[in-house]
Amino acid sequence: MKSLKLAACIASTSFLIACGGSSSSSDSNANANSSTPAINIEKAQLVLDTNADIAYAAYTDSVETAKALKTALTTFKNDPTEANLEAAKKAWLVSREPYGQTEVYRFRNSPIDSTDYASEDGPEGDINAWPLGEALIDYVETNIAGTTTGPNEKADFGDDQVGVTANQAGINGGGAITATQAQNDQSNNIIGNTNIVIDADLLANTATADDEHDVIAGYHAIEFLLWGQDLNNSAAVTKGDDRDNAVKTFGANNLAAGGQRPIEDFIPGIASGETYDSTELSHRRHQFLEVAVDKLIADLEAVQAGWKDGIDGIDGNYRDQFTTIDNEADAKKKITEILFGMGTLSESELAGERMQIAFSANSQEDEHSCFSDNTHRDIWLNAEGVSNSFYGKYAGYDHDLDPTTPNQVSTGNTAVDGYGINDYLTEIGLTSIVTDTKAALDLTETNYKAIDASARAGTPFDVLIMKANQTAESDVAKTITSLNSQARLLQTVADKLGLGTVVDEEASSCDTQNPLNEC
Repeated sequence: MKSLKLAACIASTSFLIACGGSSSSSDSNANANSSTPAINIEKAQLVLDTNADIAYAAYTDSVETAKALKTALTTFKNDPTEANLEAAKKAWLVSREPYGQTEVYRFRNSPIDSTDYASEDGPEGDINAWPLGEALIDYVETNIAGTTTGPNEKADFGDDQVGVTANQAGINGGGAITATQAQNDQSNNIIGNTNIVIDADLLANTATADDEHDVIAGYHAIEFLLWGQDLNNSAAVTKGDDRDNAVKTFGANNLAAGGQRPIEDFIPGIASGETYDSTELSHRRHQFLEVAVDKLIADLEAVQAGWKDGIDGIDGNYRDQFTTIDNEADAKKKITEILFGMGTLSESELAGERMQIAFSANSQEDEHSCFSDNTHRDIWLNAEGVSNSFYGKYAGYDHDLDPTTPNQVSTGNTAVDGYGINDYLTEIGLTSIVTDTKAALDLTETNYKAIDASARAGTPFDVLIMKANQTAESDVAKTITSLNSQARLLQTVADKLGLGTVVDEEASSCDTQNPLNEC
């Protein structure tokens, strides 16, 4: 599962110590240094309140777009046409727009990573884990020969992509699934094995194997069932150097005609090119989608509730605990949590785990949204979430996928225009670091917008990472290095405020200063 653990850096009273910072007992020593200004508690409160407002707004939009996805899936189930399948796909793409901006709230024991705000037991793995265990869910095409087609090319769809080391879904006795097994017995999966009951309890058995490739829940399980594998124009497996013949980016001018999940998979009767009655299998696909989207909504609502204002109770909810500060030590701890999410998402998670691992190894397996070719939006939205926290603003989301008017304010009018970290730093006189950080964020934005533009024109992320396109001057490489630079500046912000480490250097094995180096 390409999502980082918090390790020792947890949102507790020992947060600053665990992350290399100072405890409350040493705050006075830090403040004795004239170059480190005392934390202004009143202004820090404004930062915390705005940060919480944005979180609630973005998770609220995530819930509402997931409900819209459910509506589209229900319509598709009742009338399984090509038009309704396309509408369901579009609803999935829209649902990713607000959610992608919430990833900055991870790595701090907030509701997405923790249910009790102390231990790491949150629903993130059920919501957004990847790579997917697609062979556990439905039939797949495989490359069991593992052939290569060019120098240093590793073929797609071998054991490393479709295989899993173990599972708790009841497939193959809970054991491993190899590409050969998946190819030779395409009924040995949740859809094909009609003895397996498809319900929320089944989908809760996700990311339990040592390699965590047995993911069967969340956004990407729905994505797989809607799109199918990213195969080439003849509906055959890609081989690492021919993915430009398998483009599925929404609205791209060279959308592949083959290799997409056929509508017959969802229509009762005889499936195209098959000799079996697909009535029960088509029903099970719709059932899986229904259960998956219901679980997704429930998980998102649980996270949303943790950020809701005005919750009564002895301890309140996460928002209540996060926005309550009694002294400077509290303020420092909470601001450190915000910066830790921003810094670790920028460098370790997005630049490293989500980009460099795939880029340096030409690994389609490690592409975030590999079935829909929507990874360009994952990159944009994750990076935008960091900017949202810095500027204290949330503009909403692109609710119609119109590239001429991106990031429209949602119909729920959840846009936030508040008090950001940049406002705080400016008011206490740290204007130069604000200027530098803005420049770094702007450079990252320029770079990820170039990736987005390429994808919209028909050259998505999985094509950009092919060996022929792996150069230090590529837009992917430049985005990785600019994310590294902005993380370094976020650490400088923390240093200027007398805080601790806000970039978890051990959370990824990638050297994001050198994007071509394999992780």
